[in-house]
Amino acid sequence: MGGVGSFRIKFAEGLKSRGIEVTHDLDAPRVDFILLLAGTRNLVGLHRARKRGIPIIQRLDGINWVQRKRWTSFRYHLRAEYGNANLAFIRRFLADKIVYQSEFTHQWWEDWYGKTRIPHTVIHNAVDLDIYSPSPRSDDFSRPASQSTLAAVPSGGNNTYRLLLVEGSLAGGLDSGLRWAVELAENLTQLLPIELLVVGRVDEKRKAEILMKTTANIEFLGVVPREEIPAIDRSAHLYFSAEVNPPCPNAVIEALACGLPVLGFDTGSLSELVPPAAGKTVPYGADVWKLESPDISSLTEAALEILTNLPQYQQSARQHAEENLGLDLMVEKYLNFFTTP
Repeated sequence: MGGVGSFRIKFAEGLKSRGIEVTHDLDAPRVDFILLLAGTRNLVGLHRARKRGIPIIQRLDGINWVQRKRWTSFRYHLRAEYGNANLAFIRRFLADKIVYQSEFTHQWWEDWYGKTRIPHTVIHNAVDLDIYSPSPRSDDFSRPASQSTLAAVPSGGNNTYRLLLVEGSLAGGLDSGLRWAVELAENLTQLLPIELLVVGRVDEKRKAEILMKTTANIEFLGVVPREEIPAIDRSAHLYFSAEVNPPCPNAVIEALACGLPVLGFDTGSLSELVPPAAGKTVPYGADVWKLESPDISSLTEAALEILTNLPQYQQSARQHAEENLGLDLMVEKYLNFFTTP
């Protein structure tokens, strides 16, 4: 489902390629470092490891906050608040070092829970640039229509642009970005042939409501195997980042590595990850922390700008990923931070 699980798999592969053994047992012998991906319920085991003198590096994502602004569910609310308390406790009392996923995440934690005296750094997430690449493969998820040139917006016929949204969960109270994507697709539909492809968990009731009311061409794929994401990314022409205040979204990095330009609101870490040449981040136009309705018209204008200059944006997206978001570079940064006194 992406997120921590996606990072764990990629990072472990990067370590193993360097001959570094990986274990998930806190009590295993010969452990040199512990990288804690967010938090753990096994606080006793973490405390035992700390008493053995094993450095604990905590990698921090964002803070759960949507449940404080709108109704999600009672279960989600409790899990979110417990998660915050668990992460904050480890950060304050058990961690020896902290890796923040973005500068936005760093500032967020210090604003809400105060500064710490332990060493910290910011390291963005990354991907395997060989797996996530623009290169077409025979098993690629097919585009709506082949186009010999994408330098200009097609005027009709079978030429259809694909707007892609990939998110682990767009269910319950986490569907704000889905609403924006649908509205964006409806705006663009009035100007050019386009389809919206949604990948991720969506409530069946919500899906039915959207399909009944929308004027846009929308397809819901649901949750798909991680291995299919590169081909799906390559099948699209524009990626829409739907997360509110994203800490460091893996899906955005994966899209850039596949040469897919990224569009979204300038909230969270998005502007750190997406330079102007690789996509567009536009002003939210309202109070994002209150989940007020954003300015979708600015998204529409930015989408048209990207689609009318698509080859340049595609090339820049891949170039930015190669220079800044490769797995080898990320692993090297982590290892340097682990071993720095």
